[in-house]
Amino acid sequence: MTTSPPHAAPAPWTERARSYRTHAGLPALAGLGSMEQAIQPGLPVAESVRRLKRHHYILRRLHSIWVARITAEPVYEIKMAFSLHAHLAAENVSALRARVGEMREPPLGLEDTPHPGLALLLDEILAAADTAELLLGVYEVVLPALRDAMERHRAETHVLADQPTRRVLRIAMDDLDELLDWGRAAVSAVVSPEDRLRASGARQTWEAAIAAAGGIDGCHDTGGPVPPPRRSATPWRYDRTPRRDERFADPYNMGVNAEVFLYDPAMPSDAKVLMMYYKRLREIDVPEMMASIIAETPGKPWGYYRDMTRQLWDEARHAMLGEVGFVAAGVDWPREVRVNFTWSLGLNTQLQPLERHAVLYFIEQGLMPKTGKRHEWEVALAAENPLAATIQDFDWADEVLHARIGRDWYVAAMPSPHEAIQYGDRCWSKVLMGWREWRDAGLTSHANWWPPLYANWCARESRPPHPAAAAYAVTYEAVRADLKDVSGPA
Repeated sequence: MTTSPPHAAPAPWTERARSYRTHAGLPALAGLGSMEQAIQPGLPVAESVRRLKRHHYILRRLHSIWVARITAEPVYEIKMAFSLHAHLAAENVSALRARVGEMREPPLGLEDTPHPGLALLLDEILAAADTAELLLGVYEVVLPALRDAMERHRAETHVLADQPTRRVLRIAMDDLDELLDWGRAAVSAVVSPEDRLRASGARQTWEAAIAAAGGIDGCHDTGGPVPPPRRSATPWRYDRTPRRDERFADPYNMGVNAEVFLYDPAMPSDAKVLMMYYKRLREIDVPEMMASIIAETPGKPWGYYRDMTRQLWDEARHAMLGEVGFVAAGVDWPREVRVNFTWSLGLNTQLQPLERHAVLYFIEQGLMPKTGKRHEWEVALAAENPLAATIQDFDWADEVLHARIGRDWYVAAMPSPHEAIQYGDRCWSKVLMGWREWRDAGLTSHANWWPPLYANWCARESRPPHPAAAAYAVTYEAVRADLKDVSGPA
């Protein structure tokens, strides 16, 4: 059923509003709108809340879809974009939840499904046959319809009485515009006419589901019954195995131990900056692993998912900062660097979600002392590299936040902070990195890619190679990233 906007104000009111004058011509109503706008009745609280709940449902489900697709998505740029979009969705979900909670609505019912048509729509998007179909569903169907619904809501609710809702919607619409801009460019880049043709049946199901729900906001006449499931007839299952595109040609390579190099006082600072760029870019594996924690940990308070997704996005951002650093240094990273996925692969396939979180927290605690993130920032300063200093400055700040997130959502569930750290160490020690097995199976030779990268960089920069840096050849066969000896089977 169509939900009609409120009746217009009577003509006398309109005339009075037009003739109203403020002091010295100052903007009326704190600049939020005109008096003529403000005399329009606007939506009642119940209707504004009903629409907010629908916006919330769509964004909450999209958040889970983006998170669920990060790990197994092979294309680096799409993996990073999904990390950002999940974060923005989580932030806006939090704002919508807070606004509903302000509008005399207990119990809030924020975990309820507003309409079975919307549930089917998002189930079908989650179960999309491939990335191209997913991009079409999210960025050409769901997000444009959601933005239109938010714009209609903002236009129809009262400019002054419901200003907090209008503000939440304005911020959300700004974020949606950013997502839609990326989506249009991504679809243009990677979705072929053949992809569109293959997705045509799925698209019919999406559009029929939206119509059955009366639109995203339920403000239109329903267009028939909810269609039967298509893709989601077989329940979708999360894939925790990380995948990479063809630029990551040697993902099992553990031939260059970045941490031993970085903490060696004999190594020069400028070479350490290059190794830090590698460490940053290698953080692709943290969103891959954190996505698995989030996707496989149901039933937590919403704040858990919001905070964990913020950290996931930060780690993706760090990886891209490493990419930026390599570009600035003239390093062709797909050709010269071997970025592995062994950490996310090991944790995702060998540990349970809580154990993965324990390892994450244990590593974060090791980054808090002066030998951690502060050391990396000081290395960048010593190298007189302003870009590296900026990257490490913010990387350090982010890690402080991540330690707090770990305390709030991991340590709080453990018997004590000491046990939380010890458990993380034990869990990490359980993860078997098949250094020799991968080599013997022909998956990698653990080639030492560092000397040619360093030599090429020195030549470009007209710098003499540092002998110790040029000869560096320590692997991860026997030393873990926290410099702890690896025990157990190799």
